[in-house]
Amino acid sequence: MIVATAGHIDHGKTSLVHALTGVDADRLPEEKRRGMTIDLGFAYQAIAEGTMLGFVDVPGHERFVRNMLAGVSGIDLALLVVAADDGPMPQTIEHLAILHLLGVGRGAVALTKVDRVTDLRLREAEAEVRAELAGTPLAESRVFPVSSVTGAGIPELRRFLHRAAAETPRRSVHGLFRLSIDRSFSLPGAGLVVTGTILSGRVRVGDELVLSPLGVPVRVRGIHADNVETHVGQVGQRCAVNIAGQGVHRSIVHRGDVLLDPSLHQPTTRLDALVRLLPGEGKALRERTPVHLHTGAADVTGRLVPLESATLARGEAGLAQIVLDRQISALQGDRFVLRDQSARETIGGGTVVDPFPPARGRKTPARLQALSAHTAVDPSAALERLLAVMSDGVDLALFCRARNLGPAEQAGVWRKVALVRAGEGALPHAFSPDAWQRLRDEVVRAVSEWHKSNPDSPGMDAERLRRKLSVRLSPDVTASLVQSLIADRSLARSGPILHMPGHAASFVGPDAPLWSAIAEMLREEGLRPPRVREIAERLGVDHRKVEAILRRAVGMGFVFRVADNRYFPPDTIRELARIAEALAEESPEGAFTAAAYKERTGIGRNVAIQLLEFFDARGLTRRQGDVRRIVRPGAEVFGAAADQVSGAPIS
Repeated sequence: MIVATAGHIDHGKTSLVHALTGVDADRLPEEKRRGMTIDLGFAYQAIAEGTMLGFVDVPGHERFVRNMLAGVSGIDLALLVVAADDGPMPQTIEHLAILHLLGVGRGAVALTKVDRVTDLRLREAEAEVRAELAGTPLAESRVFPVSSVTGAGIPELRRFLHRAAAETPRRSVHGLFRLSIDRSFSLPGAGLVVTGTILSGRVRVGDELVLSPLGVPVRVRGIHADNVETHVGQVGQRCAVNIAGQGVHRSIVHRGDVLLDPSLHQPTTRLDALVRLLPGEGKALRERTPVHLHTGAADVTGRLVPLESATLARGEAGLAQIVLDRQISALQGDRFVLRDQSARETIGGGTVVDPFPPARGRKTPARLQALSAHTAVDPSAALERLLAVMSDGVDLALFCRARNLGPAEQAGVWRKVALVRAGEGALPHAFSPDAWQRLRDEVVRAVSEWHKSNPDSPGMDAERLRRKLSVRLSPDVTASLVQSLIADRSLARSGPILHMPGHAASFVGPDAPLWSAIAEMLREEGLRPPRVREIAERLGVDHRKVEAILRRAVGMGFVFRVADNRYFPPDTIRELARIAEALAEESPEGAFTAAAYKERTGIGRNVAIQLLEFFDARGLTRRQGDVRRIVRPGAEVFGAAADQVSGAPIS
């Protein structure tokens, strides 16, 4: 169990920890000289049945509140320290407010220096403490009168803490590993060590991690958890991790950095959050009010933008976006505290709702609906609500990263939520079944309307279709949408052209007989169709007329223009692409030469070169020196004959 002391300067926090554990948590020479804690101090005590009791001794002086904020992240119990002779003081009140803002609801009060006061003053001091605790999560906390000098009350407080430690359940190990770094140092023979509280997951010696937000890969060489050397550390423990990596040294590590699993690394400069301001005097917070944000051990400046109204008044709560001056690593559910521009007053705090908000449209009704869905703590409920309001789908990779969902947690969510996956990767976009059907209906309408407006066109390409949809979809999601319609024959594809089943563009009027003759000639010549002038001479037609017909045929999807004077039917192009794929498969290096292609096809050197350059331009092949490699399957680039449900006949 991790206990954080909190309270005003010189109220005896460090002396109390020493009396309880026998460990002096003041570790810096300046702290010894000045008799006050400047940075975080730590003390550990092994108790019954192998349980470790850890103390984080945080500074109480107003100037060092940012260090106090770093110390109370991830604690199990707060020990509020109040001197009986002084009673609650300004930093007592501020520390109590910070504990409340960070969601710390379990604690006790040590009323110190009782050897200096009368019984009457002791009762008055306890009443003052109770008054300050009223209305906070610590209102029912026990108060222990103690003296670190005489030892009065120390055994009772120690027994209470030991019982609390025994009753504290181990935190459930879920999600991927994150550790908020509050210190770093170098040890001879070991190298760089970073320390902090493990916020989630588990770490093992040998793990590959990332220092975020910098993005530097590191490897775990050693672990001390709760001051004991071990091979594994897990959520809730104070941990020292010995790390190594190329270019990894102390100068690149800063307090507030996060050591984490590589899949969680996504630095952000924007946080959409649920913010609660403390009551008190002062102006309401308007758009772009400067603030200091403290989360984990990070302290970063930024500006606050209320999202639901023009201002956020003292004592109010609401959604806001915090635009930061530098990148940090944060995830959904992270607690934070806000201080004013000069960092002298704690003004509020809250919880991160979405660590990766869009850069635009932060106040639109659609965005506010999505944020309301994000506030659900349960990931299944949040995803279900998001799917209901986001017509453009939910990025599952971003959703799982924001909520730190590991494979086991993801599997649990997929079992509970009905969704349709679309796009590439293990975690593509997701849509509700209703939203997916609406998109399918919209695609069918768009293609049908295109046919009505463009009767001589064979259909639309995927990019044109994507731009016509009412929601912005990525190309890979659009491809999934189209494929689902082709699979159930609600849509058809002829090469790269999408059209309704049964639709086929055709030449009408006086051009129809000429096109029929040209198409027949192209088909009969096999893998080497005649040039434009050869077609014109055979048919006794001006070559410019033939060229005009063929250019129209390209737009209708009937032919591909390979060179200025050569046009190939789609089936011929697909067969020539299959030959290129076969040559690459037969080669141990997965590559083939132009000479080998010419010999296999028998089409002549000039035509072979024209075709291969055409394949390069279309993305089927890539030239590397004197050889070519297949980049994408021919069926993907030029479509497959099976895609032509209706067929776009060349006749």
